[in-house]
Amino acid sequence: MPNAATDPPLLPGAAGSTLTEQLAQRFAERIVQRLLPPGARLPSVRACAQRHQVSASTVVGAYDLLQAQGLVVARPQRGFFVREAAAAAPARARAGGAAAQAAPAPLPAPVDATALIRSMFQAQGGRHAPGMGTLPEDWLDAGLLQRALRRVSSPEAAAGWLRYGDPAGDAGLRAALSRRLADLGVRAGPGQIVTTVGATHALDVVARTLLRPGDAVLVDEPGWAVEFARLAHAGMRVLPVPRGQGADGGPDLAVMEALLRAHRPRLYVTVSVLHNPTGCSLSPAAAHQVLRLAEAHDLTIVEDDTYAWLAPLHATRLAQLDGLRRTVYVSGFSKILTPQWRIGFLAAPPALAERCIDTKLLGTLSTPGPLEQALAALLDQGSLRRHAERVVQRLDAARARTERLVREAGYAFVTPPQGLFGWIDVGTDTERLSAQLLDEGWLTAPGALFHATRRPSALMRVNFATAQDPRFWRRLRELSPPAAG
Repeated sequence: MPNAATDPPLLPGAAGSTLTEQLAQRFAERIVQRLLPPGARLPSVRACAQRHQVSASTVVGAYDLLQAQGLVVARPQRGFFVREAAAAAPARARAGGAAAQAAPAPLPAPVDATALIRSMFQAQGGRHAPGMGTLPEDWLDAGLLQRALRRVSSPEAAAGWLRYGDPAGDAGLRAALSRRLADLGVRAGPGQIVTTVGATHALDVVARTLLRPGDAVLVDEPGWAVEFARLAHAGMRVLPVPRGQGADGGPDLAVMEALLRAHRPRLYVTVSVLHNPTGCSLSPAAAHQVLRLAEAHDLTIVEDDTYAWLAPLHATRLAQLDGLRRTVYVSGFSKILTPQWRIGFLAAPPALAERCIDTKLLGTLSTPGPLEQALAALLDQGSLRRHAERVVQRLDAARARTERLVREAGYAFVTPPQGLFGWIDVGTDTERLSAQLLDEGWLTAPGALFHATRRPSALMRVNFATAQDPRFWRRLRELSPPAAG
């Protein structure tokens, strides 16, 4: 079974589901995604019990659930086998249990995707937010923004604000972005760059340009719940690829190849550098393997480099290795500058960039010229680079302090701590913990929020910049004492 060795542990009583139901759902997901193809034999009861650290009766119960829902068939003296797709499909449609809900097509939007977005605004009201998704306000530089706006507010410039701007985006900003990309090793002329209303809008423009309802899309899992929800709402079939389990920081290539063969997805949306929530970055070897699969299966890769300003210039990026042939590069400035300046961009092959301009015109006509000109000034004069260097230095110190607090509390990082986020294991269902912590004034990010299919998780994302309060770690330890040894 793909990725069985790295399956997260089952959690007794998590999210109101039994171990039997959780195990059945785990197999159901793989069956519906065709990672377990028709005719495949499920592990023996003994082997499955050992692998998932449950009793044999739990495995038997899970297999019975799968059989009742038409996903598997029992063969005397031989075991349980995945039913043929033609027979399983109507049974899934009739079933109402965990297996039927595991991976429908298209995947339903995660119920907490918008709640996660709303939490960003709740955190601004003074709530303690170790799970926050952005830098704290006092880490940003309001004076920098004011000076940039004054610089571009001459009477001559203001006269140009009375008409629509260039549909592709401000020419000066696109030239500055071209130079910035060159620093990252990504060669893209201004004509290959399209500005957008934030990086999320850039991802949406690419998806609406290249996809149609019903198309399959690969995504990192764990990953950004808002992206899962956005694609699902657009009618896409969201296919998760496990991420962050190996030493190379990349996706599970065996699962990725199986999904490519079974579903022929059009797009793979991924965060190569400082992945959210794991903090992993692709190794050069992993990046080359991903590009090899993309070439073999005619796959377009959308590389979301949202955290570029917090990462080293020399970090491995797919767009750099690929030369923007099969990749589309997306980034923005909300994480380093301010969330309110909704400026993002995409860089793509010339023909695709033109198509993206057409899609942008249908949605927003143009983008805010005054803000784009102010951003261009910050890039050209080096102000943004110097600000980013100060933030990274401060973040390095905050990360070191948070690492110490995590280890003193007795918890472990699942992946090496890097960038803005840490991915930690606290040993119990973090979704249940998050409700109690929220009542006490602590906004957290439980692992369940970062899965395309809702499931219990003992993992939690912490923001190194906002998780430095020892009181939080003391309270977390009281609610979820770490395992001995």
